[in-house]
Amino acid sequence: MEDREIGLYTFFSPGTAVITGIGHVAFRVTRLDRALDFYCGKLGFREAFRLDREGEPSPWIVYIQVAPGHFIELFPGAERVGPQPGRDAGYNHFCLLVDDLAVTLEELGRRGLAITGGPRQGLDLNYQYWITDPDGNRIELMQIMPDSPHTAADARW
Repeated sequence: MEDREIGLYTFFSPGTAVITGIGHVAFRVTRLDRALDFYCGKLGFREAFRLDREGEPSPWIVYIQVAPGHFIELFPGAERVGPQPGRDAGYNHFCLLVDDLAVTLEELGRRGLAITGGPRQGLDLNYQYWITDPDGNRIELMQIMPDSPHTAADARW
């Protein structure tokens, strides 16, 4: 595949991309203990490390590791939960990939996460289920299906 220009944009062929992935998403949290229980205790991620910054309460950032090279940053000390997604620009959600959504939901339920309803198939043909963290941040759990546009895009990569 060759690089191609369309209008003002140049689309680079796979292998020439300078961005290699998403390193982390970051959230301000009202209570670090609740956030750690949710991300580590319920979702099963692990606390990777903490950073302190002079002049800021300790810890300044807590890094939660999802997989090698993939992190969630938690910034403790938020005073209140902000507005949730609607029609305004801004954060909407992030998505976590799973191999088997039904098995994942069973396990999350055993860990104490309230599971109501079941997976739904989206317009992209993938199965999805939505949860929120203790501060109301929306998280999509997604099982990529073989006939989805995601799978086709990955095959072209």
